[in-house]
Amino acid sequence: MQTGEKSLLRFVTTGSVDDGKSTLIGRLLYETRSIYDDQYAAIEKTSRKKGFKEVELAYLLDGLAAEREQGITIDVAYRYFETAKRKFIITDSPGHVQYTKNMVTGASKADCAVILIDARNGVLTQSKRHGFLVSLLQIPHLIVAVNKMDLVDYAQDIFSRIVEEYENFSQKLDIHDIVFIPVSALKGDNIITKSKKMPWYDGTTFLHCLENLNISADRNLVDFRFPVQYVVRTDTNFRGFAGKIVSGTISPSEEVVALPSGKITSIKSITSYDGELTEAFAPQSVVLTLNDEIDVSRGDMIVRKKNLPLIENSLVAIICWMDEEPMTAGASYIMKHTTRSVRASIKNIVYKIDVNTLHRQQVDMFSLNDIGRVEITLAAPVFFDPYKINHATGRFILIDPQTNKTVAAGMIRDAARHVEDYVPSEPDEGIKHKKSPHTIWRDFNIGLRDREKQNTHKACVLWFTGFSGAGKSTIAMALERRLFDRGCRTALLDGDIIRHGLCSDLAFSPTDRKENIRRAGETAKLFFEHGHIVFCTFISPFKEDRDFVRNLFPSGRFVEIYVQCRIDECKKRDPNGLYKKALSGSIKDFTGINSPYETPDNPEMILDTQSMTPEKCVDLIEDFLISKTVIPR
Repeated sequence: MQTGEKSLLRFVTTGSVDDGKSTLIGRLLYETRSIYDDQYAAIEKTSRKKGFKEVELAYLLDGLAAEREQGITIDVAYRYFETAKRKFIITDSPGHVQYTKNMVTGASKADCAVILIDARNGVLTQSKRHGFLVSLLQIPHLIVAVNKMDLVDYAQDIFSRIVEEYENFSQKLDIHDIVFIPVSALKGDNIITKSKKMPWYDGTTFLHCLENLNISADRNLVDFRFPVQYVVRTDTNFRGFAGKIVSGTISPSEEVVALPSGKITSIKSITSYDGELTEAFAPQSVVLTLNDEIDVSRGDMIVRKKNLPLIENSLVAIICWMDEEPMTAGASYIMKHTTRSVRASIKNIVYKIDVNTLHRQQVDMFSLNDIGRVEITLAAPVFFDPYKINHATGRFILIDPQTNKTVAAGMIRDAARHVEDYVPSEPDEGIKHKKSPHTIWRDFNIGLRDREKQNTHKACVLWFTGFSGAGKSTIAMALERRLFDRGCRTALLDGDIIRHGLCSDLAFSPTDRKENIRRAGETAKLFFEHGHIVFCTFISPFKEDRDFVRNLFPSGRFVEIYVQCRIDECKKRDPNGLYKKALSGSIKDFTGINSPYETPDNPEMILDTQSMTPEKCVDLIEDFLISKTVIPR
C-alpha cells in the first residue's frame, strides 16, 4: 500500500445507448471489490427477474426504476471507489441525445472522460457529439474504450479502423491527450488485467490508465482566487473570511486585493479545520484574516495584488440550455458565478452549434439541450478568468428568477466586444480602428490610392495562419522575395519577430494572444495604408481574433491563407523545438498541445504543405494575386 494521501480522480463515462457504459463501470467496481453485499444482492435479484443467466453488473449504475425497465441510463449516477494508488469518483452520464444537459452537468468537474464505442457499430454521431462536449468542457484527458471486442472476435483491424476514424475527427477539437483501449466490459478483457485474447494490443489496461493519469499539471496553482463565502465574526476582536480556494496558493504576509473595492492589504493568517497553515492551496477550504480592516462580504473575491482576474459586466460565453422553456434574446436571469449572484440578461445569441456537424447556425432562440455562443450583460461586474485558464472562475449557471430553476450552464470565453467601441476611419471602405479617449482621427498625409498608383500594384494583407511548423514563414519569405524582385513594396510581419519587440511583454494566455494579434493587425494596417503588400505569419489560433483583423481592411484586401498540416507532422518537423518544450511542460498554452486551434471556416486559400512544396505554394499565391488584380500579370 502507498503511504500518504491518495490523489482523487473524477472521471465521466459516456457514449451511445447500449455501448456498455454501465457494464464497464459495474465490471470495474466488481473487480476492485467495491460492491457491498446488499448492492450485489439487489442487482442479482433484478437480473433473475429479467431472465439473465449471469448477474447484470450494469444495474449497479442504473439506479432509477425507469432505467432498469428500459435498460438505459437517464439520470447521472455517481459512484466512489479506491485502489491502492488512487481514489475515484465515477460519473455515469446518459447517452441519449435528449439528455445532453445531464452529460454536461455530470462532466463539469471531471478530470478525465471515457467515451465508449461499440466495436460492432464503429464511430457513431453520438460518439462525435460526446467528443465535442469533452472538448467544449475542456476535460484534459480522454480515454476511448472500444467495447464489446468479444462480439467481433477481438479483431485488430476493427479496432485500428475505429482508432483512425476517431483520431481524424478529434483533430478538429481541443483534445490533446487521447488513449484508445480495446475492452470487453462483459468478459473483463483489458479492464483490470491484460487480455490474452488480444495479444496484438501492447497498451495499458483501463484501470492502469486511470491510476496513472497525471492530473497535477491540470490544476491551476498559479492564479490565486478566493471567492468569499461567509464572513466569520466569533467576537468583536476576530473577523475572518471563509471560503474555498478555487485556484492558486497563498501564504501569510502576501499582498492581496479585495474585489470589487480594490483595497490592498495582506494576509494575516490562514486557518483550516486542522489549525493554522503556513501555506494553503486549491481546493482547500480555509478562513483568511487580513492585516487591515477593509470592507469584504459574501460574493467578493480576494486575489493577489499582481495577478488580477478580468472584471467585466459584458461577457461572451458558451452555454448549454437546460430548460423546457426556450431561451430568447433579451430575457433576464440571475447569474450564479462563484459565490456571487448578479442580474443578467441575454443581449444577443451569436450562434447555435450543431454538435453533430460542428457547424454554426443563426437562431433567435435556444431550446432544451441547445449549445451555443451568447453575449450576456450583467447588472454588476463579475471577477473571472476565461474558462480555458480557470474552470472555477470561468463557469456559471443561469437561474430563472421566477421559478428558481437552473436553466443554463455556461463557460466564459472573454469579455464582450461592442461595435460602438470602434469608429470608421474611411466609411466608404468600411475600415475600422479602435477608438481611444481624447483623440481625433487624422487622415494619412498621402492617400492609399496615390500610393498604389505610384507602386503600380494594390495594397493588401496576406494573413498566413496554421500550426507552428506548418510552413507559414517559409512560404511567406519565399513569396516576399519573389514579389520584391518584381518591384513590389512589401513588408513581412513574422510572429516570432513581433514577439521579440512590439509584443515582448505578452505571454500565451488567451488574453495575451488576443492582444498579440490586435497589435499585429494594427501594425499591418499602417503598412497597408502606405501601399505595401503585407505578409503576416501568425499561428492566430482563434477565429474571433482573425475576424477582428479582417475587419480592419476593406473588402477583398485581406487574404486569409490557411497553411494546412496535420499536427503529428508539425511535431515531427518542430523547427524551433517548441513542441518538445510544450510536451515537457516548459511551455504552457501551446497551440496543438494544450491550447486549441480553430480551423478557418472560409479562407481565401488553403495550402496543404504535406502534399505541396513551398515553391508550388508560392506559385499558387502569385497566380491568385494576379487573378485579383493585386499585382500586374
